[in-house]
Amino acid sequence: MRGMATATTPTQMHDQLAKPSVAKPAAPVHSEPAHSEPGVPIIGRINWPGLRTLYVKEVRRFFKVQLQTVWAPAITTLLFLAIFTVALGRGNLTVLGVPFNSFLAPGLIVMAMMQNSFANTSSSILIGKVQGTIVDILMPPLSPGELLVSFVAGAVTRAWLVGLAVWGAMVLWPGVSVAIHNPLAVVFYGTMGAVMLGLLGVITGLWADKFDHAAAVTNFVVQPLSLLSGTFYSIDRLAGVWNTASHFNPFFYVIDGFRSGFIGIHDGPVIGGAIALALINTALWTLCYWALRTGWRTRQ
Repeated sequence: MRGMATATTPTQMHDQLAKPSVAKPAAPVHSEPAHSEPGVPIIGRINWPGLRTLYVKEVRRFFKVQLQTVWAPAITTLLFLAIFTVALGRGNLTVLGVPFNSFLAPGLIVMAMMQNSFANTSSSILIGKVQGTIVDILMPPLSPGELLVSFVAGAVTRAWLVGLAVWGAMVLWPGVSVAIHNPLAVVFYGTMGAVMLGLLGVITGLWADKFDHAAAVTNFVVQPLSLLSGTFYSIDRLAGVWNTASHFNPFFYVIDGFRSGFIGIHDGPVIGGAIALALINTALWTLCYWALRTGWRTRQ
């Protein structure tokens, strides 16, 4: 009857089973990237993505509170200049043949840069230790050298932002000349000073167990060395042991070299100062590398 299914006979069923099945074309197999194969490293000799990520994290960390980390230090530095400007009045005091305010301004700029470079690395590592988040930095596949580069690069970035903020304000300051005479000297000594204090901040952050320890280094080491380094005076005015001691202060070579980029006059040896800074930074880098590699005061 129409509408009813026709029954399949045994012969028809046998013929259907005997028909050769036609294989469907296989779906194209996409070759996997080479880095998914066993034994092929994903990260090369330098972990550039990890290094860049940690650097960006360091910059974002201080930039979120830029009023405290960038603008407040800039305003504090300008207060020093304002106090000396008011105290000296409109006198014709000169140092090394230039007006005192123009002599003072570059030293204040680089002093603020160094102090904030130290604060950036020391606070970053110490906060990580206190809050227990330091493990998030030590666990990823970053070598001690990559960790150091990221930390110090973040500190140098903050230092230059503070320096540029202070310099920009001093450009508009009446009676102060901050015209750049030698850009290479400004960049070299400013960066070397920021690197030196950034490395010192790494050591301090690893050593300190609480914020009082870091504050002690700031108050008894960083600030005295920066204030007694020829920022406010020429060391030629010092006599005897004090003049000799100033030449053993690495802050002096940073400030003197940085200032020479503005006024074109050195207060100390040029080549000797550059070599001294290079040796000091090399020694600090080696010490920081060893501390991170051995887990000094971070893996107890």
